[in-house]
Amino acid sequence: MKYAQPSILAEETTHARYISFTIRDKDKISATLKSLAEYIDLDQTVIGLGQELVKSTGAEIPGLRVLPAQNVGEIEIPSTPDDLWLWLRGTDRGELFHRSRKIEEICLPAFEITSAVDSFQYSENRDLSGYVDGTENPEGEDAVNAAIFTDGQEGLNGGSFVAVQQWLHDFDILNEMSTEEKDDAVGRHISDNEEFDAPKSAHVKRSAQEDFSPEAFMLRRSMPWAMGTDAGLMFVAFGHSFDPFEAILDRMMGQDDGIMDGIFKFTLPITGAYYWCPPVKDGKIDLRALNLN
Repeated sequence: MKYAQPSILAEETTHARYISFTIRDKDKISATLKSLAEYIDLDQTVIGLGQELVKSTGAEIPGLRVLPAQNVGEIEIPSTPDDLWLWLRGTDRGELFHRSRKIEEICLPAFEITSAVDSFQYSENRDLSGYVDGTENPEGEDAVNAAIFTDGQEGLNGGSFVAVQQWLHDFDILNEMSTEEKDDAVGRHISDNEEFDAPKSAHVKRSAQEDFSPEAFMLRRSMPWAMGTDAGLMFVAFGHSFDPFEAILDRMMGQDDGIMDGIFKFTLPITGAYYWCPPVKDGKIDLRALNLN
C-alpha cells in the first residue's frame, strides 16, 4: 500500500524503541513536525499523532479519539494519552538509542519526552511468558485491509490508527503456575503453540478476531520489553479504526458475559494510548490533513 507508512506492514524487527512526547509549546508545533518529517526514515520508523496534537493544529481526524479507561473489579485498563509517539525499528540497540536522541533534539522546540521503552525479539516471536505472540496476524492484502484506512480523501487515505499499551508481567505468579494452568489462561500449549479445548476464559477464546460481528481484525506488532527487574509486553496494534481493539478489550474484560480473560492472572496494562499514523506522500509523512504541508 504505497500511501501507508511502510514500517507498519514490514516484517518483524529484532529491536525497537518506543518514544512518546507531550506538547510544551503549541506555537512551534508546525515547524517541528515539518522538521521531523524531513528527518525520519519511514523504512525504520512509524510516527503517530495523538488527539490533542491534532486538535492543536485546528484539524480533526475522523475516528481519532482517546483510549477510554475502564475497570472491572480489581482489573483496571488505564488511559495515559500522549501527543506524539514514534516506533523506532532496527537491529542494533545502540543505534536506536542514538537515533532516538536525535529525534528528541528535533522535537525539543515543541515537545518534551515522556517515555522511552526498549523492546526486543525473544525466542522466535515469543512473549516473555513463553507463548508465541501474534500467531493469527493477518498477512498480505488481509493485513492492509485490517491496518490501513483506504476509503478516505487525500491526506487520510493510507493512514492508520494504532493502540499502544505497556503490559507488566508478574513473573512470581507465572513461576508458581503449572504449565497446565498457564496453557488454560492462554488457550495454546506452550510446547507447540497449538490451540486446544481450553476454558472460556482463555485469552485465545476471548480475543478470537473472527468471532466478532463485524470481525475485529488488527495487525499486531507487539514486542517484549525489560527495564531493570520489570518486564512484559509492548502491545502495539494497527487498525483502520479503533473499533476492533475496543471490541476485543471489552470481551477480555468480560463486559458482555462476565468472564474475565485468563491472562489477567499474570499481566496487566500500565499504560494505554491511541494515535493516528498519517499516510505518506513522496516518501515523507503527509501532513495535509493538518494543513501543514
